[in-house]
Amino acid sequence: MAEIIDRQTIGELLNKSSTDELISYIEEAFVSYSSKTAVVPPVGMLSFQSPPGDVHIKYGYIQDEPYYVIKIASGFYENPGLGLSSSQGLNLVFSQKTGVLETILMDEGYLTDVRTAVAGAICAKYLAPDTVNAIGIIGSGIQARLQLKYLHNVVDCKKVLVWGRSKDRLLSYSEEMSREGFEIETTTESRKIAQECNLIVTATPSKSPIIFADDLPKGVHITALGADTVGKQELHPEILKKADLIVLDSTKQCQSHGEIHKAYNDNLLVDKDTMELGEIISSGGIRRNPDDITIADLTGVATQDIQISKFILEIL
Repeated sequence: MAEIIDRQTIGELLNKSSTDELISYIEEAFVSYSSKTAVVPPVGMLSFQSPPGDVHIKYGYIQDEPYYVIKIASGFYENPGLGLSSSQGLNLVFSQKTGVLETILMDEGYLTDVRTAVAGAICAKYLAPDTVNAIGIIGSGIQARLQLKYLHNVVDCKKVLVWGRSKDRLLSYSEEMSREGFEIETTTESRKIAQECNLIVTATPSKSPIIFADDLPKGVHITALGADTVGKQELHPEILKKADLIVLDSTKQCQSHGEIHKAYNDNLLVDKDTMELGEIISSGGIRRNPDDITIADLTGVATQDIQISKFILEIL
């Protein structure tokens, strides 16, 4: 019978593990995806209106690895009002040689949250300005917290400006992340984030733009990870048109339902330079000009789920 590993055990294992090693595992996830050494079918998605929520089913395998993984992860955004996490889900880990179900990672969506946060740190590692004056976080939920936790490993900056719609949630965020050693300032004006921060992470389920091109200074990097389903959008399309470089975790997925989706369909990205994150990692990075505006569009790829599952099993 397959071993079941619960959320608490998974959290304890990650807390005891090396963050640098975890980052390395997720970097390899992007490299394997872009180098075509992974088999990743199209994402399965379910959308719900009442209450609002979405479910992602991601699955695949990396050649010559021991496992294939099927991940189910959901976000139901009214859950916090019920005393529940908005993230739920599990990873099913099968033997790539026999098809036997070996492990059920009953993570309640936590591994998806962590691997997404690590991806944000990787984007900052390769794309952020050499000197980060202030980190801007759009959102005040689980992902907005985890992004700071993992950015700390690659960015030497403690000054953080956080945007949200709820003053109560912003207060809670500020109290929690201040205890982690960050200098937190909150705002309900997204323009302030755009104007004052040169590393911005957007982590909301918004369906309309929050950041606008006219507010952005030169030299900023934005990691946009909220738009992972058709209809979601955090950046005005003019930002993508204005960017000097757009980096995608998956070209196919981002064109289908990522942050670039609308701009791509509106032909705003004609002759625009884009690269996949795995290409940048495998080449050792890019030479970033000080005035460049760079965007990373993350929709989440199955190789991340494969690699973080492998990471947990190897710790065990």
